[in-house]
Amino acid sequence: MRSKQSLKTAGRGSAKPAPAARARRGTAREQGAGGSATKRRLVEAALRTLRTHGFPGTTARAIARTGKLNQALIFYHFGSLDRLLLAALDLTSAQRLARYRSALANVTSLTDAVDVMSRLYAEDVEVGHVAAVQEMVAGGSSVPGLRPEVVARMEPWVRFADDVITRLLKGTFLESVLPTKDFAYAAVALYFGIETLTHLNGDRARAEALFDTGKQLAPIADAALTSAIWTGEKP
Repeated sequence: MRSKQSLKTAGRGSAKPAPAARARRGTAREQGAGGSATKRRLVEAALRTLRTHGFPGTTARAIARTGKLNQALIFYHFGSLDRLLLAALDLTSAQRLARYRSALANVTSLTDAVDVMSRLYAEDVEVGHVAAVQEMVAGGSSVPGLRPEVVARMEPWVRFADDVITRLLKGTFLESVLPTKDFAYAAVALYFGIETLTHLNGDRARAEALFDTGKQLAPIADAALTSAIWTGEKP
């Protein structure tokens, strides 16, 4: 288990960082012109390790073994193990958020939104995004220094959900009365809650059943939102 000082140390029993002089003596291939490539390899290795070993098992040694790199490079490039793990969370979140933005860009009905979200959720599970996020959430729960960092990385998702909800309600009576920011926060909390339970029990059946129910109810909600009663238009 990671100590409370893990933002300043290697953490969880991994080897202490090598002296700065030793880290700087890395090969030119690892730390010279290829520094950016090495950082990318470290982030990707950290992400793969989180998915397969979980937060407690994602030590500097484990990441180095996954990426076939010198573990001293972690501290040379990121300063601490936790900073590398946050970079890994940033990577998977940015990739998936870009995918969500693209997939939902032209969605204007709840029916279409639920259908797309169902497919995106399945992708999240398949590519390991769910596992990585949940492991970092678990890490934030046990390591005070990580907690605000993990929470802050949820905010782009809340803003994105707010944008989508606002678009779906445009032109309806609810556009002016529904607190979209609150609903966006609730939607993200529900979504990540579903992912948490799926990750814990390893069974996607109930999540898939929930999306199936949403697909059945969405057309009814769409009809209500576009009816004369809701829009205020005359029949």
